Amino acid sequence: MIDIEHRRVLMCPPDYFTVRDVKNPFMASGAPVDHDLAKRQWSAVGDAFTSAGVTVEKIDAVEDLEDMVFAANQVFVGTDSAGTRFIVPSAMRYESRAREVPHYVRWFKQHGFRTIDLRLDAGAGEYLEGHGDLLWHPNRPHVWAGYGFRSTLAGVRKFTEAMEREEIAGVMPLELVDETFYHLDTCFVPLTSHAALVYSPALSAGALASLRGAFKRLHDVSREDAMQFACNGVPVNGYFIASHLSDALWKVVRNEGLKPVIVDTSEFEKAGGSVFCLKVFLD
Repeated sequence: MIDIEHRRVLMCPPDYFTVRDVKNPFMASGAPVDHDLAKRQWSAVGDAFTSAGVTVEKIDAVEDLEDMVFAANQVFVGTDSAGTRFIVPSAMRYESRAREVPHYVRWFKQHGFRTIDLRLDAGAGEYLEGHGDLLWHPNRPHVWAGYGFRSTLAGVRKFTEAMEREEIAGVMPLELVDETFYHLDTCFVPLTSHAALVYSPALSAGALASLRGAFKRLHDVSREDAMQFACNGVPVNGYFIASHLSDALWKVVRNEGLKPVIVDTSEFEKAGGSVFCLKVFLD
């Protein structure tokens, strides 16, 4: 049985991708981006999804929106109890990223998704950064919601109220405590409905207790592996697509019934993202 199944994914080509300013610790290195290599790596990630049985759809890149390639962050995607697909637009902490959101919202509206607008108020500290911090629990109407560095608890609370009001999902907040792991998707990934990878020091004690109570197997990731974006991998259709897996994690992934697929994302890692950040599932 395939525990995490998807058929369609949205990606944005890296036509204007670069590291322009420091929004997270990975960006502080100042390493220049090899744009030709970035395009090849992005295509390889798309090819990996295609080989896993996923159709890759594309949104046009927009000039001067250098981080638009990280398609996981601009909206949260789900399906309601009536089977209608919906999005929740993000309120991004950085102005340059906030300008990406309308382009994604427009794409989703054109493709039949309804919008649940939370009317988030940045002035009141209500930030929410899509699937960077909001992760569905496989095969359950439940969302894990990271907060602390990009999304805020105020934003998560507003999201929680909307999901519960519409009877879509329950939401469990998880506090992030290490600024290097600024989004939940950098330190935690469900492999199946019963197993997950986690870099424990990135989360509060309360957050870890919540995860341990929900997963039969919570596999600890070393800081070295986490810094190489092992937790930013993507389980899909019996595969686990990632940029790095140590020998120990390779065995964990195989033992959980997934086939590891390694793709190089070194250029995007300079901006603090890898495979998970480069896509948003449409189903």
